Amino acid sequence: MSNTKKSVAKKSSTVASQDKETGNSLYRQWQILSRLPNGKWIGTRDLQQQLEREGIQISLRTVQRDLNQIAERFPIENNGATPQGWRWKTDAPLQSLPHMSSSQAVTFMMVEEHLRHLLPPSLLDEINPWFDLARRSLSSQQNNVRQWVNRVRIIPATQPLIPPVVNRKAQQVIYEALLQDRQIECIYGRRNQQNEEKTYILNPLALVQRGAVIYLVCTRDDKNINAIQTFALHRFKSATLMESRALHPIKFDIDAFIESGTLGFRIQPDQPTTPIRLKLTMHKTNAGTFYESKLSKDQKISELNNDIIQIEATVPLNSQLIWWLRGFGKKITAIEPSEVQQLVHEI
Repeated sequence: MSNTKKSVAKKSSTVASQDKETGNSLYRQWQILSRLPNGKWIGTRDLQQQLEREGIQISLRTVQRDLNQIAERFPIENNGATPQGWRWKTDAPLQSLPHMSSSQAVTFMMVEEHLRHLLPPSLLDEINPWFDLARRSLSSQQNNVRQWVNRVRIIPATQPLIPPVVNRKAQQVIYEALLQDRQIECIYGRRNQQNEEKTYILNPLALVQRGAVIYLVCTRDDKNINAIQTFALHRFKSATLMESRALHPIKFDIDAFIESGTLGFRIQPDQPTTPIRLKLTMHKTNAGTFYESKLSKDQKISELNNDIIQIEATVPLNSQLIWWLRGFGKKITAIEPSEVQQLVHEI
């Protein structure tokens, strides 16, 4: 290869390398810019940790250098403290902020309203700027999308209850443990036993909200790793994040666990929840619920005589099922198996 060709190839390689580096810098700086809050400060160390959680390996010095470069082109400011805190300027025009469409803004507003209490604080800190941007975006728009948040509500199908008070510090530790897949040591108050508190080491597996109550699905370190239990969040008195990794049951699946009916509460605390073939007999006029919403995927409805029907479905036998059946009162004329009928009619 001639010297001229070598020179051209080397120059092309250098240009390609510079283009790649420029692209990486733009992407990194955009990620930093999108995480800056409006109204409060965020530290450079916090920004670095957020980026690393997203797989962007970056030094603290690079974050600081990027912020200084961004400040030359965007209305952001630092507080001059050590370490520095950064934010959007209070008078920053909306068009200077990261863009958000109407549909994206509505989505963020609904996430904030309905799912905020299920997100770990570290993730909330990252997306709070997007919640702020969503509110500003909608407030500046005069269209039907803006009204969507005010036109949609979620209400419980059962008697609404005020959520129990949760220890916020304990909740933050539990959420962080679930996020980082680590064990927690906690003090837990037993139900209906106000003076009894116990200390446990738990392996967090999942969070499930049932009605007004949030449950931690986990295993105890002092029991069989496959013995899955649920702990109500509002009964945690305290929680400490441990360095040890959480231990998981083999092939644990949260959806399969919910499907098993265990969260409907066992009839006998020490006995597993078992599926049964439920048969209900009632007049057709009282069975609208079963025609519109199936009790199970294998539900069958058979017409007997004189508009009397029988509903068959495979369901987990738990306390939730019993209480639900009691709500029908005398509309159900017969229940099988007999053990379920006895439980429904217990005083």
